[in-house]
Amino acid sequence: MDALKKDEIYTIEDIYALPDGERAELIDGRIYYMAAPGRTHQRLLGSLSYQIEDYIRHNNGKCEVDIAPFAVFLNHDDMNYVEPDISVICDPSKLDEAGCHGAPDWVIEIVSPSSRSMDCFKKLFKYRTAGMREYWIVDYEKGLVMVYRFEKEVMEQYSFGEEVPVGIYEGFTVKVE
Repeated sequence: MDALKKDEIYTIEDIYALPDGERAELIDGRIYYMAAPGRTHQRLLGSLSYQIEDYIRHNNGKCEVDIAPFAVFLNHDDMNYVEPDISVICDPSKLDEAGCHGAPDWVIEIVSPSSRSMDCFKKLFKYRTAGMREYWIVDYEKGLVMVYRFEKEVMEQYSFGEEVPVGIYEGFTVKVE
């Protein structure tokens, strides 16, 4: 993801004006174009979203799971728009047909070479300051899952194949492999 070189400030209106098929995110008024995800990324996305959705459904959970492309308007302004790989939203009042207005409870980003800096630094900061409860960075090149539990100000690291505890659901673990 590369930011446009101009120092111009962009808004969500500019995101919606992009040509069909072109995806980008907006952070603090800067546009970051997104590369198409690869096969490994998509397989992880499917596996993780299935495990989460299955757990919520079988436990009569109230949270909703949405996968990219799904709009998240982080700060209730027109200068921040992201499309997390997986968003779990437990407050239905944040949801409408356009997407999620405010921070999801839990977001999972699957890192690709082109998104590493964005996911590990820019989004980490934005998600934390927006009030998100939990953020996972799944790095398949390194075989690691970094788990940020913002409410407890804790960061934990897990290897692929391990059961990763979910902070927003007591007793629920996810296996990333």
